[in-house]
Amino acid sequence: MADPRTIGIIAGSGVYPETFIAAARRQSPGIRLVVVAFHGETKLELAEKADAIEWVRVGQLSKLIKFFLREGAKEAVMMGQISPKNLFDLRPDLRILMMLARVKERNAETLFGAIGDELAKDGITLLPATTFLEDHLPGPGPVCGPVFKKRQLSDAEFGFRIAKQTSALDIGQSVVVRHGTVLAAEAFEGTNACIKRGGELGRGKEVMLVKVSKPNQDFRFDVPVIGPQTIETCAAAGVASIAIEAGKTLLLEKELIAELCAKHRIGIHAI
Repeated sequence: MADPRTIGIIAGSGVYPETFIAAARRQSPGIRLVVVAFHGETKLELAEKADAIEWVRVGQLSKLIKFFLREGAKEAVMMGQISPKNLFDLRPDLRILMMLARVKERNAETLFGAIGDELAKDGITLLPATTFLEDHLPGPGPVCGPVFKKRQLSDAEFGFRIAKQTSALDIGQSVVVRHGTVLAAEAFEGTNACIKRGGELGRGKEVMLVKVSKPNQDFRFDVPVIGPQTIETCAAAGVASIAIEAGKTLLLEKELIAELCAKHRIGIHAI
């Protein structure tokens, strides 16, 4: 009898890893899911949902790979966030130091891509972070909350064009717009800070968040995500609508997002 399919999960913070685990077990009964968790980032309760778990510090690449090989994981996924403070408090092992020495530009795409290359050297294939989560990627049209009006659709298309350009330059994948004007563009501070800044400038008047994928985005990591916290942040900042890229943006905790959109009268539209 063949060994069960085993997938290694490189799990950052948030609900993304547990959403993946639930979807994988539902769609592929008998699958083994082994987790590399990060101290100070990964949710402790993830240990109860995994078949095996190894706790590491950010930068311990050798320990991560040895755990996957020991558990027989020939495939891996990378999901959840690592906070900037932990990235700057990196405690690299020799393998990641050698990897970093080969990376000329240090951004999310080059660093995570280099980690994917290191996994491949040991026969571990890094899968798209959307694996098993296709039903969390809305298609074109209204998603939840109030349906967009003509003015909002126009702003969504405008914001989409701008966000595609900023993301192509590796600046950020979100912008906040109002009536054809960019109020805020996301950079290293992240989406929530961009929402707050744009909301302050727009003063709650028909302000929209637009979030897209990068051109030629590597969906093995850094997938655009909307979660309940995004909706709560928009509500607090006076951002009344959210436009996302159809088929390329993950909605995590979909039911809760729909409830919050109804509660705060925030519309989500996929373009």
